Amino acid sequence: MDMKQHCVKLSVQPSRGLVDEKFTVLVQNLLPGFQLTIHALHQCEDGHSWEAFAHYTADATGIVNVSRDPSLGGTYSGVEPMGLLWSLRPVPGSKTGLRWRKMNVQTPMGVTILVYQGHQTEGFVDQVLLASVVVERWYMAPGVRRVPITEGRLTATLFLPSGPGPFPGLLDLWGGGGKLVEYRAALLASHGIASMALDYLTPQITKETGRMVDNDYFETAYRVLKQYPQILGSRIAMLGLSFGAGVTLRMAVYSKGLKLSCAVCINGSHVQPIDGPLEQMMTYFNKNAYKTRVDENNQVIWRDLMLPIPTDPSLKVDMGRLQCPLLLVVGEDDQNWPTYESAMDMKEMMERAGNSHLLTVLSYKNTGHLIEPPFTPFARASTFKMVTNPRTKVMALWGGELVAHSRAQEDAWRKTLVFLRENLYGGMKHGASFSNL
Repeated sequence: MDMKQHCVKLSVQPSRGLVDEKFTVLVQNLLPGFQLTIHALHQCEDGHSWEAFAHYTADATGIVNVSRDPSLGGTYSGVEPMGLLWSLRPVPGSKTGLRWRKMNVQTPMGVTILVYQGHQTEGFVDQVLLASVVVERWYMAPGVRRVPITEGRLTATLFLPSGPGPFPGLLDLWGGGGKLVEYRAALLASHGIASMALDYLTPQITKETGRMVDNDYFETAYRVLKQYPQILGSRIAMLGLSFGAGVTLRMAVYSKGLKLSCAVCINGSHVQPIDGPLEQMMTYFNKNAYKTRVDENNQVIWRDLMLPIPTDPSLKVDMGRLQCPLLLVVGEDDQNWPTYESAMDMKEMMERAGNSHLLTVLSYKNTGHLIEPPFTPFARASTFKMVTNPRTKVMALWGGELVAHSRAQEDAWRKTLVFLRENLYGGMKHGASFSNL
């Protein structure tokens, strides 16, 4: 029977919200037992299209509620309220190795939700469309301010929460791909933490001099953040992913200019030469390049470069000297860094030194390297440009399994926000509204 005659009603609530905010997808005015496909379609800023879809059967009242009803097949199965986001994947025919990333945080991620008759798996443009609606997911909440920072020759962007402040601050470091990546900092600011996204591998000063930045670059970033009028200078954190996690650990333990309230490290390691400039970290990795593996799909595995974890104290950060709370987020299937082995060694070092009470470890099975904010589409592998040789592209294997990785992203983000609030806002009234759009 043609359901178009029944005026199928599709609603998504809230239709406009933060990317880490769940929505409810409801399809009404169906016939009981009617089979349908819900399709999510998104076009990235780079022009590539991504899709997710799931098969449902209407209940006895002619309703499908994605938050309640199981998907019977598609890009995800079972009851998954946000499966239409986290299972987004490049549409058939796309080039291989794509990774989803939001580049312009001042515009929303627009997703069109469509309902089709029957259980469809391809050729959606040729199917019977029953209803559609466009939803917006934002990294910047209303009132969040984006402030480009060039002071101290920094390449950085500061995101200030809505309201007068003052706010606790955070330095946000991404990994070995370089560039100024803003979306996590924007989302943290949307939750009341003023966050500075910092480019430290490909900043303007490096382009001009041809030299990597040193520790004083991070100390300058800390000082600029601390002295900013709306920042609580006594409450500043540092968050790093991958290579940025190694930098965070180095600065938290050894820098005399930084006094952190807490630190968060996502899939990184304390293994690095501790006496010498940042460039020496790269040299150390390159020296171990012979340990690089390639799998049957010609995907590059780098996790062995730092294995076995060295016993030489000059080759790893002395975690026994850490004096601020530390949250380690660990993907146990990380194929890029030996994250799990590093976390266990850090834990042992801190236990021996008597400061393990400062350590919290979140460890996730079947979870890969790229632990992102919730509902970010999963990439088990993607093309990667080497900072040291940007003309060379490889297919890097990050690891992880779709469902487990997506669950880990949601859980780790929620617990990271709790950790940051406890250590940055503890003992004071929140200076910002944490309500979503």
